[in-house]
Amino acid sequence: MLCATGQFIVEIVDSVEIYLNLLRSIFDFNAIRNLLTGPNQIKIRIDAMNGVMGPYVRRILCDELGAPANSAINCIPLEDFGGQPPDPNLTYATALLEAMKGGEYGFGAAFDADGDRYMILGQNGFFVNASDSLAIIAANLSCIPYFCQMGVRGFGRSMPTSAALDKVAKVMKVPVYETPAGWRYFSNLMDSGRCSLCGEESFGTGSDHLREKDGLWAVLVWLSILAARKQSVEEIVRDHWARFGRHYYCRFDYEALEPRTAYFIMRDLEALITDKSFSHQQFAVGNNIYSVERTDSFEYIDPVDGTVTKRQGLRIVFSDASRLIFRMSSSSHVRATLRIYAESYEKDPSQHNKEPQAVLSPLIAIALKISQIHERTGRKGPTVIT
Repeated sequence: MLCATGQFIVEIVDSVEIYLNLLRSIFDFNAIRNLLTGPNQIKIRIDAMNGVMGPYVRRILCDELGAPANSAINCIPLEDFGGQPPDPNLTYATALLEAMKGGEYGFGAAFDADGDRYMILGQNGFFVNASDSLAIIAANLSCIPYFCQMGVRGFGRSMPTSAALDKVAKVMKVPVYETPAGWRYFSNLMDSGRCSLCGEESFGTGSDHLREKDGLWAVLVWLSILAARKQSVEEIVRDHWARFGRHYYCRFDYEALEPRTAYFIMRDLEALITDKSFSHQQFAVGNNIYSVERTDSFEYIDPVDGTVTKRQGLRIVFSDASRLIFRMSSSSHVRATLRIYAESYEKDPSQHNKEPQAVLSPLIAIALKISQIHERTGRKGPTVIT
C-alpha cells in the first residue's frame, strides 16, 4: 500500500496461521491430537502432491496436531509438481496408494494442486469414493463442534455425484439441492443460508465455514470422525453402507478429445435419449435387464435468484434407480473431456463386497453401445477411471 509519505509498504500475511486459527474454531483439536499421538494412535500418510497444501499440512497436521514429520510427503510446492499430475485419484496418487497397501498406515489422504480437492484411503489401500465420502461426512456432522453449534440447514451435491447424500438427508430431514457441476451454485445456496455442506464427485467438498471447496478441512473432518467413533476407515464406510445402502459408482474420463468429435457425440446422444421412443427401451446385458424410466438433459433453476442453467449433462435413469450420465467439459483451450458416470444402488448388505466395476459393467456396456465413443474417437478405453 502507498502511505502518506509516498513510501510503498508491503504487508506480508501468513495465510497458514490465519487458516489454522479458523480451524481451531471448527474442530476439537484435542480429540484429533489424541488420535494421532495417544495410546491408541493411528499412523497417517498425507501426500500434498507438491502443490500449495504442503506448508499447511506440515504446520497443521504435524506441528499443531502432532503427526510425525514423515507422515507428510511431497510437501514442497513445485512448478511442475514433481513431474506428476497433482490429481488425487487412484491413477495419479500411486505412491500414496502403494504405501497404504502395505498396512502400516491407518489413514491416508492426497490433495490436488490448490488443495481444494482430496482423496481418502484406509488401511491396506481401502478407497473411499468421493460420493461416499460426502455422504459419510454428512451422516457424522455431530462429531464436529462447528455443526453442533451452527446446526445443519441443508446439503448440496452436483448432479453427477451419486445419490448417497440423498439417503442421509432423508433420514436427517434436511433438504438436498442437486446442482450443475461448478462451485458457484453452492456458493449461492450457502450465501442464502440454505446449505451447510456440499460436494462434488471429483472430491471437492466444503461447508459454509468458508463457502468454498476445502480439502484439508475435509481431511480434518475424517480424522474427527475416526477419533469420535474409534473405528477404522473401512469399518466406518461399511457401517454406513449397512445403514443407508451402497451406491456403486464410477466415472470414466475420456480426456483430450477433438472438440468437434466430442460435441457431435453429445449432440447425437441427446437426440437419441430425448426421443419419446427411448423412454420405453429395455437393455439386456448378460443376466441383467435395465428398463429406462426417464431421461433428460439436466437443467437447474436456482432457488435463490431464479437463474435457469440448461444442458448440464444427459441423464438416463432406470427403473431400479441405476443411472447413466454423460457430460462434456473443457480440459484445455483446444481439447475436450467427455465423462461417463455409472451408478447402481444396492440395499442388501450381503451384496456390498463386490468390485464396483464388476457391478457397473452392464451399465458401462450400455453407455458405450449408445454413445459409440470408442468407435467415434478411436480410443480403446478411458484415460482415467475413478
